[in-house]
Amino acid sequence: MHPFLQSLIGGGLIGLASAGLLLTNGRIAGISGILSNAAALRPGLWRWAFLAGLVSVGVAAAWLRHPAPPALAASGTPLLIAAGLLVGVGTQLGNGCTSGHGVCGLSNLSARSLTATAIFMAVAGLTVFVTRHGGGLLAMVRP
Repeated sequence: MHPFLQSLIGGGLIGLASAGLLLTNGRIAGISGILSNAAALRPGLWRWAFLAGLVSVGVAAAWLRHPAPPALAASGTPLLIAAGLLVGVGTQLGNGCTSGHGVCGLSNLSARSLTATAIFMAVAGLTVFVTRHGGGLLAMVRP
């Protein structure tokens, strides 16, 4: 399947899940909020069902022997754990994650979510730039 089509289907499913959660429970599909509330054992079986749905995609991909993206496969477990912890800290500092701000907040025309999403995207772009061209930048700075 073409990557564009995969992205289109994935984005559509994220939109459907977000809209479905809002329509059925009146809740915003911010993954960090759902996870932290589930970890705090707040009432709501729907949180665990939502998280199980997220995990089941990875399990299904492994079961179907779908290869991991090359960058992810080459990263190694310690780096992925460190990255996950940094993302968790960032979502707490940013008072939400990309799913809550970028998907749900922007569709609600939230100024706070627009600001947060602009910062997420700028930092992501900077990270890609430094990752791909960082060695050249360091060589230019050194005498």
